[in-house]
Amino acid sequence: MKTERATPQMFRGSRRVLVQRGSRGVAAAASRALANVADGRLSILPVTIRFWDGSELASPHGGPVVALRDPAALVHMLRAPGQLGLARAWVDGSLDVEGDLEAVLRVRGAFYGVRVSAADRARLAGAVLQALGTRALRPPPIPPVEARLHGRRHWPVRDRDAVRHHYDVSNRFYRLVLGPSMVYSCAYFEDPGDTLEAAQERKLDLICRKLGVAEGDRLLDVGCGWGSLVIHAAQRYGAVAVGVTLSEPQAQLARERAAQAGVPDRVEIRVQDYREIADGPYDKIASVGMYEHVGRAELGRYARMVTGLLRPGGLFLNHGITRLVPHQPEADPFIARYVFPDGELHPVTGMLGAMQEAGLEIRDVESLREHYPLTLRRWVANLAAHRDEAIAEAGAQRERVWRLYMLGSALGFEAGEISVHQALAARPGAPHGLPLTRAKLLSRN
Repeated sequence: MKTERATPQMFRGSRRVLVQRGSRGVAAAASRALANVADGRLSILPVTIRFWDGSELASPHGGPVVALRDPAALVHMLRAPGQLGLARAWVDGSLDVEGDLEAVLRVRGAFYGVRVSAADRARLAGAVLQALGTRALRPPPIPPVEARLHGRRHWPVRDRDAVRHHYDVSNRFYRLVLGPSMVYSCAYFEDPGDTLEAAQERKLDLICRKLGVAEGDRLLDVGCGWGSLVIHAAQRYGAVAVGVTLSEPQAQLARERAAQAGVPDRVEIRVQDYREIADGPYDKIASVGMYEHVGRAELGRYARMVTGLLRPGGLFLNHGITRLVPHQPEADPFIARYVFPDGELHPVTGMLGAMQEAGLEIRDVESLREHYPLTLRRWVANLAAHRDEAIAEAGAQRERVWRLYMLGSALGFEAGEISVHQALAARPGAPHGLPLTRAKLLSRN
């Protein structure tokens, strides 16, 4: 289904239809209000809106139904206009979707370019007050799963709180979503029909092959999650691996998994900030899905840290989500408050530039954009298959956050709004040992 972008011609003569279809209850007041804001561009909608009193604003295009199940949804949107209010209403369940959530997300382009002025907000506030009376003056509770961070951005204490907000949910919840591999990053598919487990194992192997991990190599994994990469490198390639994370529950499970895999003597898991690592040199360093948490202002420091920990001739692989738009996009309150607090996406050139300025030589860059929606859709399917268990483990609000964030991210990758890149670099000063051809790089043992 193509995203339908709104044009001025679409709205001509549409107000009467909307008022007629929403001529009773809360919908009638909403129809009159929308007809008089944003130059009428909200007077026809790509979805049907159904209110708690049964009245509705019916879209002439048909399509999915967005249900406002409680007046709290309108109050959230009144008190925090834009995405934050919508996010709070979605998370607490006062705003819901009847039917296909993906169909709703696909028509989000109809609102691109719509600007609601201060005067428009005042009109909408008046309509909400008229519809709800004094209830509109009572703020609904902010969902407790919303992040509330304090202190300077990307300082160690705040970074620790941000990471723990996302990861210290429940190891069992993550296992329900991620599956047995417990790998929380883009898998690597040879065929769209591959299983998630096969694709994740292939990704771990791809990283080890690119790095040329060999028996006895000292490997550092910055942001190791539940230890899947370091365990794989130790089991399959004989590496002596160190993984660092800021999440104690992650570290505890990673240690247990290393013991179960028979490599506790080859795998060390630490709860440690990347800025605190001081036991180099390492032969190989990997960072998978971590640099998104570093922050643009800290990229240079991050790259210098890696260079300083790497021996001359050593290799570094950075795997991370990148933005494809050239300009810095507007902040996404839903992601910032509920998913990845303080997370930032950079263009791949930002990371490559930081690596080069730190003295590393870029050797290989690969885009995995098409692989991530395949990964995300399998995680979405896992969550759907275990929804009741996920809610029992982490709560209904957390389940709603994950359902929306993973599906929305899949659409973003498919649309080419974001991507994921692997960048391989070498520290000069000694032979790096890389083969002459890329085919040998990808196939070497």
